[in-house]
Amino acid sequence: MLYNLLISEGMNALRTVISVTCIVVMALAALAAILLVLMQPGNSTGINALGGSSETFFGKNKGKSIEARMKKWTIVCLVILLIFSVIFFVVPYNAAIWG
Repeated sequence: MLYNLLISEGMNALRTVISVTCIVVMALAALAAILLVLMQPGNSTGINALGGSSETFFGKNKGKSIEARMKKWTIVCLVILLIFSVIFFVVPYNAAIWG
């Protein structure tokens, strides 16, 4: 009986640590994603020249530009947010697995 109580208390503590860690990581990932989105320029730059094609240096090398890196980091932050939110909502409801 005492052993089961100690195991149960240990699992509750582990569940709490996992939940708090997930909340902190989700908050940091969400804040980073918000800041990255706000720093990105709009996609409608240069829309005034609908008739012609204006090929610039940044247009040719868009994959290597700062904007492309910010978009990639935004996607990374959002994927991290997704993964940790799924973990956060799955962990408390698996009481049968945890003990």
